[in-house]
Amino acid sequence: MIFVYGAPASGKTTLGKRLAKSLSSIWLDLDAFIVEREGCAIRDIFARKGEASFRDIESAALADAIAGADRNAVISLGGGSLLRDANRAVCEKAGTVICLDAPDEAELAKRIGGAAGVRPLGDKAKERAAHYASFGSRISASFEAGEGAMESFVIIGSGIAKAIAGDARIVADSTVAKLYPEFTPMATIPSGEEHKTPSTVAALWHAFANAGLGRKDSVTALGGGVTGDLAGFAAATWMRGIDWMNIPTTLLSMVDASTGGKTGCDLEEGKNLAGAFHAPRLVVIDVDFLETLPEAILADGKAEMIKHAAIGKCSVVGKGIPTAKEIAENLAVKIGMVKRDPYEKLGLRMLLNAGHTIGHAIEKSSDYSISHGRAVAMGCVEEARLAARFGLTDEAWVREFEFAFNAAGLATGLPKGVTVESLVPLMKGDKKKSGGDEVVFALPCGWGDTRAVKMNLAEGIRPC
Repeated sequence: MIFVYGAPASGKTTLGKRLAKSLSSIWLDLDAFIVEREGCAIRDIFARKGEASFRDIESAALADAIAGADRNAVISLGGGSLLRDANRAVCEKAGTVICLDAPDEAELAKRIGGAAGVRPLGDKAKERAAHYASFGSRISASFEAGEGAMESFVIIGSGIAKAIAGDARIVADSTVAKLYPEFTPMATIPSGEEHKTPSTVAALWHAFANAGLGRKDSVTALGGGVTGDLAGFAAATWMRGIDWMNIPTTLLSMVDASTGGKTGCDLEEGKNLAGAFHAPRLVVIDVDFLETLPEAILADGKAEMIKHAAIGKCSVVGKGIPTAKEIAENLAVKIGMVKRDPYEKLGLRMLLNAGHTIGHAIEKSSDYSISHGRAVAMGCVEEARLAARFGLTDEAWVREFEFAFNAAGLATGLPKGVTVESLVPLMKGDKKKSGGDEVVFALPCGWGDTRAVKMNLAEGIRPC
């Protein structure tokens, strides 16, 4: 059972209802439950009986709601429901309390003002700040990513993954399964890009069959981008498509592969050549996973965050572990592109491939011994150099861009013995190929300025 809690006007009702929908669970709003039981508005209860009497009514209603609800239910609480220690103990015994971070003062004042006369206690966020801060499971941001069949609901916070995953049928890679024994995978796949193959997808299909998964069931990916791509592709093709949830555990997967709906696997001929658009119904980004990551793996994710800054002009990530709010801001760049061009028909979403044409070729040339994030860092700088070569930007920008990657702990020089020209044969097999020897590059030209440019690779690299 999940209890959604937080200050008045923090969005408990809206988020609880949307979360329950994503989980196909029952949703209950405690305030609405009280209104139905008492036959009058909460403000009237306060006016006639006072706050102490209302809290007695609220405690009784909470106990009854928990007793009558399904164990997988989502319950949105009132802003003061857990001020009583007894109520808090009841909820924590029945499930997990997830507290919403209060919005900024301007937004909170707007919400409170828009509900004048409805919220009898007004803004209690500051007065109860210590109380709300005492809850370890927190949500800092939530939003829709995509639309229609490509819609995902994204939640970003800390200490939330296990509570939301519940009894999900989990696909995890072998490394993640060892790191987080509190999750019990239905299927475990080998770790590493070299295992992102059709045979691994087939192994997942067999696991789905053995588990008896039907068209109304769903699966959950727990791991990095490879796990999400494979589990999502297996879900997309199992019984012609079943729902799935994505719980990314690396920074790279949080800011890149977690959203957008691209799933797939690699072939001998190239990376991500077999796949499908199949968006996860729910994406749960829990920054607590980042605490276990070595600096090198964190740097992989920062490569994509820096790339996003070159596309959408968001803040450039600094040192240390990014916060939930920083991840939300960065991820918004990708989500904005995906919403406008979900199936890559308008050419907008293609800008997200900045650095990836050369980056994917670097990965393949190294037999995937070079990680995706590090290859993207190299690819971004080399593609920025192409932009300068063709007069789309200047060398000062290239140096500034390169410095941002270096400051994040990412080398940008090509591997020994590798040149951009030597990678051209591999680039010809890129999935962004538009015909013949023509491939579309997304060239970084400045912060917030990335341009799609069609290149002819028949003789080196030159614009068409």
